[in-house]
Amino acid sequence: MKKYLAEFLGTFALALAVGLSLAGKFPVPTPVVAGLTLGICVYTMGAISGTHINPAITIGLLAIRKISVKDAVAYLVAQFAGAALAMAVGRAFVAPAALTVVDSGATFGAEALGAFWLAFGVASVVYGKAPAAASGLTIGGSLLLGITLAAAGSNGVLNPAVALGIGSLSIAYVVGPIGGAVLAMLLYRFVGGE
Repeated sequence: MKKYLAEFLGTFALALAVGLSLAGKFPVPTPVVAGLTLGICVYTMGAISGTHINPAITIGLLAIRKISVKDAVAYLVAQFAGAALAMAVGRAFVAPAALTVVDSGATFGAEALGAFWLAFGVASVVYGKAPAAASGLTIGGSLLLGITLAAAGSNGVLNPAVALGIGSLSIAYVVGPIGGAVLAMLLYRFVGGE
């Protein structure tokens, strides 16, 4: 139960931080806020749940058998519940600032590309190739890289739960990140994993 609560809290924190950053005049760019928040969550909750806090990462890890189906389903429920709460809390503080979404091939491709690099960094930690002490930096930095690469063709959300939390859920923001994460996990397993 603790790992599901950690997934709920981590996704809540990430979705709320991104949503508030988008809605306000925060002095740090939203991609940096997202990367730092994810890195902090990895350091504070990684030992509890692995800190997926992203349905695409959970499904990617399921594809390489690093999580059971039962846990994956519970993680997905916890992640979307945390994002829904973040949306409600965010709207209580500020006016919603949903990103405009165009479900196009370019958006799908950009989201897949960005999520690929995020998941590739996650896989390096899962397979023990990145130093454990640098896990938060590796994963948070991978998110920042992924957002940077995706920004040319999309808003760089890379996380279906965060898309829900910021009121921008769309097909491209769900399918693109999942496809990119699964591909990255499978490729990393082949290149550097087992």
